[in-house]
Amino acid sequence: MKLKYALSILVVWFSNLSSSQNLDSLLTVARTTKDDSTKIRMFNKIAFSYIFNDTDKAIRIIKEGKSLANKAEFNFGIAELTNTHGIYMDITGQSDSANYYFSKALKLSREHNFKNIEVMCINNLGMFHWNRGEFDEALRYFFDALKMNDIDKDEKGRSVYLNNIGLIYQEMNLNEKALEYHREALEIREKFNLEKDQVTSLNNIGINLKELGRIDEAIQTYKEGLVIAKHSNNLIDYYKILDNLANAYNLNGEFDLAISYYLKALDTSSNFDASNQNKLTTYSNLVSLYNEINQPKVALKYAEKGFDLIKKYPHNEAVSYDLNLHTAESHYMLRNFKKARSYTKQFISLKDSIFSEKNAQAVADLEIKYDSEKKEKEILKQRANLAEKELIIQKKNYQMYGLFGLAFILALIGYLFYNQQKLKNKQLQKENELKDALIKIETQNRLQEQRLRISRDLHDNIGAQLTFIISSIDNLKYGFDIKDEKLTAKLNKISAFTSETIYELRDTIWAMNKNEITFEDLQTRISNYIDKAHVYDGNIKFSFVVDDSVNLQRTLTSVEGMNIHRIIQEAIHNSLKHASSTNIKVRITQLKNQLKFTISDNGKGFHIATAKKGNGLNNMNKRAKNIGGELAIVSEENKGTEVILKV
Repeated sequence: MKLKYALSILVVWFSNLSSSQNLDSLLTVARTTKDDSTKIRMFNKIAFSYIFNDTDKAIRIIKEGKSLANKAEFNFGIAELTNTHGIYMDITGQSDSANYYFSKALKLSREHNFKNIEVMCINNLGMFHWNRGEFDEALRYFFDALKMNDIDKDEKGRSVYLNNIGLIYQEMNLNEKALEYHREALEIREKFNLEKDQVTSLNNIGINLKELGRIDEAIQTYKEGLVIAKHSNNLIDYYKILDNLANAYNLNGEFDLAISYYLKALDTSSNFDASNQNKLTTYSNLVSLYNEINQPKVALKYAEKGFDLIKKYPHNEAVSYDLNLHTAESHYMLRNFKKARSYTKQFISLKDSIFSEKNAQAVADLEIKYDSEKKEKEILKQRANLAEKELIIQKKNYQMYGLFGLAFILALIGYLFYNQQKLKNKQLQKENELKDALIKIETQNRLQEQRLRISRDLHDNIGAQLTFIISSIDNLKYGFDIKDEKLTAKLNKISAFTSETIYELRDTIWAMNKNEITFEDLQTRISNYIDKAHVYDGNIKFSFVVDDSVNLQRTLTSVEGMNIHRIIQEAIHNSLKHASSTNIKVRITQLKNQLKFTISDNGKGFHIATAKKGNGLNNMNKRAKNIGGELAIVSEENKGTEVILKV
């Protein structure tokens, strides 16, 4: 199901503008203002607010303001209104014109050294490339804007770039990391009472919570965002949240609620043409939902509306791959195989053109470059401080030497030689330490780059292929009337095994992308797996207890966290498969600096000495040894089994 991202725009807001009536009154005041600079800046702010309420009136005010600014030769106003003109073009779907005005405003701001407008233009150019699917260019602009903002120490503006970088992580499906950026942006926006921007952050947080399977939290977050969107008259994000809330209800199986919210998301006013891409996404989601409830004919009616929208706004075709995929599914269900194959081919073509390996590599390279520059600056600063302190020490030594007089001149010369040699050795030692630190940082960067490349390859290549297998199996079941129960069971088994492989792959990527794993993160992973195991067999009672003695703030290496998680998974899996138990318990305790994980059941048990050790038990022992842990298995027939891991 297509996610809709709420992009932020770095602008100067009017905090009390909440209705067209207020804007009209303020426009009357602006036209009667005598001071040209004040008048032109008011025109810019009013025009920006109208973009989200009445686009026709917005462009008239922009043109009137630019005419006044040119007549008054007010360069700041010309640059500011040109940037707002670009925002209007971007919001109304005229992307090439948006690029022209953003670039022109950037040039004007640099010519006249208007730093605050320059950073807005850089950010808006990033959003322009984002909307076109050019993620490498977009991220380059976002990082440039963030660096400029850090130099100016503008805390309020920082929230915009944190939000946009978080959106890149959403595209990479690194939802936990995306949440960090969006929550940091939300804290800043709440601190400065930026209500419209708060809506953007809440929408993005809800999207990531939904992707992480935390549906109820996502629904609550969306509802909070709707309230603030209405209060702040943020129509752009209001309609996006309606669609995303419908997605959440759809995932929960509440189809009637989902359909009602999708239809609300499509119910925009006639003069509000800033939501064409959002409407396209909503049509795609409706097609998917009606397919899911086995109404493919109704689905195709909404698909037709979506493709009519693409004909009217051709630039939106780049983000229509989901609509093509769901339309193909509808035709498969109706046995229109020729049309189904045609839409599937279009889906693959669009998907490949947007999510290329080049884009993913650029994302990784830009972040590494940004982090490296910050670390190098810190090292240079430390080196300068050390040199300054050494010069002060040397100066004091020279003053002390002069007190000895001529009588001690030979001793003084010897002492100076000794002291200078000592300082030289000290300097060499410090330089060697700094070199070692630089080498260590470079090594860490290379390791992080390797991890990102491997995890990207696993996700983009293996993950996509596994997903294609599941989709192909589903298409076979929809497309052909298979009456052979054994064949159907075999297909279901392959699909289930492929899905389980995807979960395992995600766990591996989760561990690879982290230098260290918090205990809280590990606890969440274990809890999620137990929830899935309970779905597998609802007759078994599961319990998961973390003792009060456990230090929840401690961290583990990614290798330790992954191996512990796998050992617990294997122990629970063995109990489900072999023990015939009715109760499975997982308990974590702490003894001094040692963590103890106990997995126990009340099943039929076995004799340790005579039992044949399979790959599962051998793998658990190997994993425990790899992290310097101790693994013990205690079991008796008819008395259950207990697996104990100490780390």
